[in-house]
Amino acid sequence: MMNIPIRPRRNRKTVAMRGLMRETELTAAHLIYPMFVQEGEESTPIESLPGCTRWCVADIAEQCAQLYELGIRCVDLFAVVPEEKKDGAGTEAWNPEGVVPTAIAAIKAKVPDLLVMTDVALDPFNTYGQDGIVREYDNGGYEILNDETVEALCRQALCHARAGADIISPSDMMDGRVAAIRAALDSEGYTSVSILSYTAKYASAYYGPFRGALGSAPKFGDKKTYQMDPANCREALREAAADVAEGADMLMVKPATLYLDVIAALRAATHLPIAAYHVSGEYLMIKSAAASGWLDERSCMLEALLSIRRAGADMILTYAAPQVARWLAEDNA
Repeated sequence: MMNIPIRPRRNRKTVAMRGLMRETELTAAHLIYPMFVQEGEESTPIESLPGCTRWCVADIAEQCAQLYELGIRCVDLFAVVPEEKKDGAGTEAWNPEGVVPTAIAAIKAKVPDLLVMTDVALDPFNTYGQDGIVREYDNGGYEILNDETVEALCRQALCHARAGADIISPSDMMDGRVAAIRAALDSEGYTSVSILSYTAKYASAYYGPFRGALGSAPKFGDKKTYQMDPANCREALREAAADVAEGADMLMVKPATLYLDVIAALRAATHLPIAAYHVSGEYLMIKSAAASGWLDERSCMLEALLSIRRAGADMILTYAAPQVARWLAEDNA
């Protein structure tokens, strides 16, 4: 027998021993479910995101009750807006009778203890599919206007807060919007409404299935003047410092598994809670590979989400949340 005094395998020898040594935990309480809500009386499946649905208001409230039973404690609402209700300024975004405030009220009436977070950005609501207000120039160029967009985002945030939202989540990446939204909320007495800022939202190629589900793909150009360059990590620390100073309650990195280094960097730089968005492309890669028989969906999805937690994320937005919650319940049964 070899003389090996240090044998790390001793800590892995049984299920109980591995559980005792486990450093990172994934539970349903760590999950946030992004949900698409649309007008009308019918819900429709989303072809680009298998397992996901565009919910009508009546159905989304019932679905949220089921999510709560699974142990999921937060949902994030995204609006599906008919083309005829879109305009250049995205004014439907702060319509008090719009689909998001209507859904917030319905969910809160059905499941009052469920946290309702809302996406705040203009891309589902304006005719350009851009997160901000667009100025077009005679030479064919264009500019995404920062300050004018921030004013619109404040109106949208207040609309959602008045309807009962618990968390406002600006995903636009405009400069100064966290401070402006915080001031707007506080000025109307919504001091307890939290802000989860998309702090490091990258100009990623992995958003395609989401944009197909929402009908929010840019009609021209790209989003690289406001979303971050995938080559950069230090820039995320600058964005985080600004959001912390402006009053954000939580910070987000998006995408997640491709940016674990950014999650870890923010975790080391701040004491604020960190969220990570397991985006549509990341989700769909696992779903598609599993559907083809090349990967085991359950094992791969759980491993991907556990890696996000291990990197330092406190919470994960994922389209797999309901299924993952069921798997975790089975494991603990």
